[in-house]
Amino acid sequence: MTTGQRPPTRRRDAAGSRQALLTAARDLFDERGFQRTTTRDIGERAGLDPTLISRYFGSKAALYLATMRAEFAADSSPGDLLAASRMTELLDRVGDRGAGPIFDAALRRHPDAAVDAEAKALLAERVVDPLVAALTERNVDEAELLAEIVGAAFIGVAVGRHTRAFPALSAANSERIAELLSRAFDGLLGTPARPVVSQRR
Repeated sequence: MTTGQRPPTRRRDAAGSRQALLTAARDLFDERGFQRTTTRDIGERAGLDPTLISRYFGSKAALYLATMRAEFAADSSPGDLLAASRMTELLDRVGDRGAGPIFDAALRRHPDAAVDAEAKALLAERVVDPLVAALTERNVDEAELLAEIVGAAFIGVAVGRHTRAFPALSAANSERIAELLSRAFDGLLGTPARPVVSQRR
């Protein structure tokens, strides 16, 4: 190398950096949940500048959704939300880690339209669509509406329990809550709707 010549710069491995951030984020989200994980934590775990999160993903929420998309691709079966075991698993997950952007999409609109759309898409794919399929197979009327009611009710219970908005709900263990929800959902889905009788004469 001649005097004054700049040393060659190593080409950045964008794919490797992106994967390192995904791996670090997935591990930290599993350990701490979405809210308690910072972009700085993710950068440090990945050994990269945390500003690369914005470059490759756009935001922490978008990175979270990317980790979920990768996880769901590896596990194509979302599980039956009507099963008490699945409800218990999700109640424990939300209790430990918080709601995260996917369940949060059921409660509020994300200011980033792209993140909001992706979160809602994953919510439909993992919660609503499997319920619609299960109810359609049972020949339940208004399967889509009932699936959304069940999904919304479950998410409300899971998040309300995590935030301790309801003392008795927060104190109950996940197995008991799942048992009671199963009863409620069985009643909702198994009892035919009664016609509304008008009180007007």
